[in-house]
Amino acid sequence: MAELVQRQWGDHRIGLRSHEATLTHHQVAAGAAARASLLVDLLPRGAEPHLGVLLDNTPEFPLWLSAAALAGAAVAGINPTRRGAELARDIRHTECRVLVTRRAYLPLLDGLPLPGVRVLVTDTDAYRELLAPHEGAKPGEATVRPVRPDSRMLLYFTSGSTGAPKAAICSQGRLAAAGRSLVTHFRLGPDDVHYICMPMFHGNAVIADWAPALAAGAGVALRARFSASRFLSDVREFGATYFTYVGRAVQYLLATPAGPDDREHRLRIGFGTEAGAVDAARFEARFGVRLVEGYGSSEGGAAIQRTPDTPTGAIGRAAPGDDLAVVDPATGQECEPAAFSPSGTLLNASSAIGELVNRGRTPFEGYWRNPEADAVRLRGGWYWTGDLFYRDAAGFLYFAGRTDDRLRVDSENLAAAMIEQILSRWERAAGVAVYAIPDPVAGDQVMTALALREGAVFDPATFQEFLTAQPDLGTKMPPRYVRVVPALPLTATNKIHRVALRREALRCEDPVWWRPTPEAPYRRLSPHDLTALREQYAAQNRPLPGQRQDPA
Repeated sequence: MAELVQRQWGDHRIGLRSHEATLTHHQVAAGAAARASLLVDLLPRGAEPHLGVLLDNTPEFPLWLSAAALAGAAVAGINPTRRGAELARDIRHTECRVLVTRRAYLPLLDGLPLPGVRVLVTDTDAYRELLAPHEGAKPGEATVRPVRPDSRMLLYFTSGSTGAPKAAICSQGRLAAAGRSLVTHFRLGPDDVHYICMPMFHGNAVIADWAPALAAGAGVALRARFSASRFLSDVREFGATYFTYVGRAVQYLLATPAGPDDREHRLRIGFGTEAGAVDAARFEARFGVRLVEGYGSSEGGAAIQRTPDTPTGAIGRAAPGDDLAVVDPATGQECEPAAFSPSGTLLNASSAIGELVNRGRTPFEGYWRNPEADAVRLRGGWYWTGDLFYRDAAGFLYFAGRTDDRLRVDSENLAAAMIEQILSRWERAAGVAVYAIPDPVAGDQVMTALALREGAVFDPATFQEFLTAQPDLGTKMPPRYVRVVPALPLTATNKIHRVALRREALRCEDPVWWRPTPEAPYRRLSPHDLTALREQYAAQNRPLPGQRQDPA
């Protein structure tokens, strides 16, 4: 990565744009060199060369990433949605001695125990004065440690929603290799412009958007925070040709009002996860942009690559060098190949869906100071991804959700992602989240949260007609409960916050529709229904799902 930053020196094409600034590639390299020199002065001798970055997608973020690469330091992306003790824990756990932020986030740090942490506030005169003496530095002049391919580059927290986040390690060599791989796969070049609208404190934006831009010599355009309503105007203004997405960002883009100029832009490809085949087809039909679903993570333990013959709905095959298998975690045995009906319905979900493992050499570089988490990932000589997949007879892999998103309904295993893909076909739905709530007796019941398109209303009879018409909706899949929400709750990385949905369950302020039996029509869940359900759960010594007070 240091070599890629140095390569920008002397390149006077536009390299970085935002609504705050425009910099040439040369200015990016010069700014990175100045910050690397400052970092060498600020880091105490003998300390881990780690700095935290608590910023939105402002130009300072990629400048400090580049500076860390030049200096042989590592960046910990700090999530600005964390608060109090959790935020302090993230900074202390990654042993950051320097924290880069801006004035808007200073209130988050008030009163936090951060001994030995030097805070740099980028939008202040003090910061500019501190940086000024270093502005004549050249790339490669200032290092805290020798820069090698195995030099630690990123400490990026995984977006797991249970337990303390884990900081995945990514070296300069692995990050550069990931960038070069995407450049080759998507034929990216110096004339491309990479639009970064996903948060840079998360691995997706850095590994799949910033790194390939650096590898290709392409320009970078920044949006401080993702905005569906400003996406097209940004893409046009910056001349963007490539972007990445995660979670439900695509659904929110599709929910914006359509216009006659939706295809008037240079954007040609989007790369990400969890858009689903239905929304990907809608996106291409409307905007003329191909979305490519990929699979990978900040940990880098396994990767799937799409090939031209990848079937609809599949992610692709194992990347070269990976020995990927779909395994039953209980037995360690490979699951059966997926069997499909003529219409494409998965017929053997219970025996075909399992956890994806890498049985070969894994590029996973571990978690920072977390041997327990390492042991969960590396078991029996295999890398366990924590994700559910199924595999067809030709070896193509299909994403079925997270292991935490598995549902067990009437002794049948279901994957939330598969049900979501079906429900997202409903023309009134702008966003769909499927999750489990406990059954009164055993196992789970299916609950879904629906965000409706602008002007749409939830009509239970119409929704039931839609469900009946879906040929691949198994008998256990239709939701028992439907919560109609103004918008789906999202994590800071634009993934659905299922933990929040499961936590509230039936005790939420939004309207909930339900079917007392699988054959009954949907009706509005009433206070009387809640009382009867509470008694039903209590009879089995189980609490009514949810932690909020019952709606009046």
